[in-house]
Amino acid sequence: MITNRIQKLRENFTSIGIDAAIIMNFENQFYFSGLKAITYSRPIVLGIDDKETHLIIPSLEEEHAKDKTSIKKLYVYHETKLESFNGESYLDYFKKMIADFPANGLIGVEYSSCPVILRNILTDNGFTLVNLDAYIAEMRFIKDDEELELIRESGRLVSLALKNSLQHGAEGITEIELDQFGNTALFKEVARTHPDSTLDFFAMSPSGVKRTNMPHVFSNTRVLEKNDIIIHSRQVGFNGYRAECERTFFIGEPTAEQRKVFTVAVEAQSEALKHIKVGMKASEVNEIARVIIADAGLEQYMNHRTGHGIGIGLHEEPSLRFDNELILKEGMVFCVEPGIYVPDVGGFRHSDTVILTNEGTELITEFAGSLDELIF
Repeated sequence: MITNRIQKLRENFTSIGIDAAIIMNFENQFYFSGLKAITYSRPIVLGIDDKETHLIIPSLEEEHAKDKTSIKKLYVYHETKLESFNGESYLDYFKKMIADFPANGLIGVEYSSCPVILRNILTDNGFTLVNLDAYIAEMRFIKDDEELELIRESGRLVSLALKNSLQHGAEGITEIELDQFGNTALFKEVARTHPDSTLDFFAMSPSGVKRTNMPHVFSNTRVLEKNDIIIHSRQVGFNGYRAECERTFFIGEPTAEQRKVFTVAVEAQSEALKHIKVGMKASEVNEIARVIIADAGLEQYMNHRTGHGIGIGLHEEPSLRFDNELILKEGMVFCVEPGIYVPDVGGFRHSDTVILTNEGTELITEFAGSLDELIF
């Protein structure tokens, strides 16, 4: 599949208006090469011309690159005295790599990710830059069959992890202790069912009225208290592809106002999930949720979109935003997650992951969503 992606990019050089491409965004490097590093503090550069695929790589990633990619043209730079006898940096190899590109050619780069220092080297050497951001994002909109199978398995795994954490939701444990129940179940299940696989995950459990009004915060050592509200949020990435599931739940009885807002948030998500389909505009999905929340007098407490794409990235295009007129297509994958955040009441958000098909919407995450099922 990766070879097909590179070939598709090459075949479209003329229509894009480029002679070669340089990929710096780490998610896009994984998409086109299969290589995903733990850290990118040492730069990695992927170059694609009409004949060769080039990879500039630090020496500590050399064997990793050989194992995960079929790229033959490697430029390996070092940081040890023994090996750095010529003092080549990644910038030296970058200049060598672009020397193979057509003189004074048009080079596709991601304007959002390409460092200024590399852009300056390119322009100083007579190249003209073309922005690839939109083109690559559109390539990634539609997942192929292999990607979808990985995402489906991530959906199963993230549902399992969320279930195991929520089953242990109780007064007296901390947010990070809540997370670890799901983490443990996730690790055991992947080790049991998927030898030689990779796993990355994200979990957060902001609790209490103040912290649930912060949509993105790390879990901490706050102790769950009686009558607390908690948003337990999870993503699982299985062999590089992700799914997400979130639930708002309570330790003890919610207040009357919390019940009201919870009910509106769940209805907004349920209706968006019910109606999202191939052929709709992304903005129309957002509008379904927005109208329900607005009719309840709570629109001022919405502070983000109704949903986002997911796959390699935690959040990726396309977004289910009010201003996105993109027509939804088969093979797109979304997290649907309208949220309501009311000061002195709490934050409320469920999220589920769906795959769009011409036969209908496929929900790949599952956990109870009603209020009675989410009071512990």
